[in-house]
Amino acid sequence: MTPAELSSTVLHAVRRAVDAGELDVTVPARAVVAPPGPGGCGDYATNIALQLARPAGQPPYRVAEVLRPYLVGVDGVADVVLTGPGFLNISLGGAAPAALVEEILSAGTRYGHADAPDAPDAPDAPDNSVVRLHCPHDLRAVVVADAVARVLRCQGALVRVTAEGFDREWTAALGVRVDGVGPAPVSPPVTVRPVPAPADPLPLGRDAARWALLHPAAHDRPRIGDEHLAQREGNPLFRVRYAHARSRALTRNAADLGFTAEPGPVPDAPQELLAALGDHPRVLAAAAAHRAPDRIARHLVAVADAALPFLPTVLPRGGEKPSAAHRARLALAEAAGTVLAGGLTLLGIDAPDHL
Repeated sequence: MTPAELSSTVLHAVRRAVDAGELDVTVPARAVVAPPGPGGCGDYATNIALQLARPAGQPPYRVAEVLRPYLVGVDGVADVVLTGPGFLNISLGGAAPAALVEEILSAGTRYGHADAPDAPDAPDAPDNSVVRLHCPHDLRAVVVADAVARVLRCQGALVRVTAEGFDREWTAALGVRVDGVGPAPVSPPVTVRPVPAPADPLPLGRDAARWALLHPAAHDRPRIGDEHLAQREGNPLFRVRYAHARSRALTRNAADLGFTAEPGPVPDAPQELLAALGDHPRVLAAAAAHRAPDRIARHLVAVADAALPFLPTVLPRGGEKPSAAHRARLALAEAAGTVLAGGLTLLGIDAPDHL
């Protein structure tokens, strides 16, 4: 069961409880599922009981008790444990990792994207349907606005970016664009005003400069230095791109050995990696909602750090023959690389196959 399917399953459980007269609430449009927090357990957790407690007129823990039986009997759900004030911690069956990997590989770098309009910048779109981003004449502000626009569009929003000033060299050097230059539009825009960079990032080049400006939260001052160019583990950007390149190299090496990826059970799969991959759609949605592309950058570091120790275990060793286990591990490695490539693309950063 994929995270999206699990979210639908949770909503279906709420609907069944309402139909049975055990809850008197309006079924929400969305249920958030995410890796369990401190004190949690299982594969995923949801706070749906806390969300419904007030409209239901019951304590959150009681709402969770009502919902638990409607989840436990569902195919793909192995167990549901209640923790804290009413969190539902859900353990999935053994096929869950394979389903997740299959979903990622099927969607490609669009994994986690919502349905987007055909023309995201359509000039004739209704005025109230367009998210308007406006930023000062500041390079970091323009880069952050550009990344926010990319993330919003991947979630199906129509976006228009304006700036009080814009230097043409920024497009050539960093790939940013704006839809208009001048004062803020009449309709109230979302102002993008991060802490400015302390130095000119252009000498770093497009990828390192964008990472230096986007990885820190908007309220943090970015560091502009050669550390972003270093080809070593201490550089988060290098780890992310290296993990992606290694996943692509594994695919090439596997082809030389005569086998390809096939999603399946991976008994020794790192749970941290599976949780990070499954959390990717939620991270994209949160980054869009909070106008915070730094959330994606930090998430990519978490995916890379979980993937790197796993990647050396993918290919057969010595005289081993390629097996179903190797094909499943390769599929998981490819899924990790796909998530890293998709996230880097949203940040406007290249994901090279060779590094």
